[in-house]
Amino acid sequence: MNPRFAPWPAAADEVAEPARALTVEALTAEAFAPFGRVLGGGYDPTVTGFSHPGSDFWHVHDFDAGTGGQVEVLWVNYRNDSLRLRVLEAHWLTEQAIVPLGGEIVHVVCPGRDDDPRTPDLARLRAFRVGDGQGVCMQPGCWHASFVLAGQTTCLMLTRHSTTADLVEALQGRHDAVESSIVELAALGEGEVALQV
Repeated sequence: MNPRFAPWPAAADEVAEPARALTVEALTAEAFAPFGRVLGGGYDPTVTGFSHPGSDFWHVHDFDAGTGGQVEVLWVNYRNDSLRLRVLEAHWLTEQAIVPLGGEIVHVVCPGRDDDPRTPDLARLRAFRVGDGQGVCMQPGCWHASFVLAGQTTCLMLTRHSTTADLVEALQGRHDAVESSIVELAALGEGEVALQV
């Protein structure tokens, strides 16, 4: 198996004591800037758009699926409410946007190390609360994980079609992932991280 691709961990009730805690922050454009951009917010009259009594629409972001990439829209149901970070994933060729629909998520992000971008720099790990009406668009190579506070939150996701296909086949054990990596924190010498909301 690819050393940069770990299977998903065991169920949430089979967790060890956390090695450290990480406080979940409010989502702001400034705080999220090292990882990508924040989506949502009010109408911006300075960008391409239109407003009238019936609706508003405006440009927010030109999504980049990478060279030759086909943009894909996914529906994702997040149910992990453990708030215990044990695994991070990254996608190497595409941005990835996540927009909660009718709920909120806690989204953990982490840049790669300066000397090895394909290894997360856990010293720069951050967590953000992404509410209904907000979203994030991560740059390629941004390590990440998503959690819910309770139940299930459905999200709209923009990603690259080939990245999804590659990830599904790897998770099903058909081949090693090429366009993504998943790594357990334990493999990096780090215990799990408890997210504090």
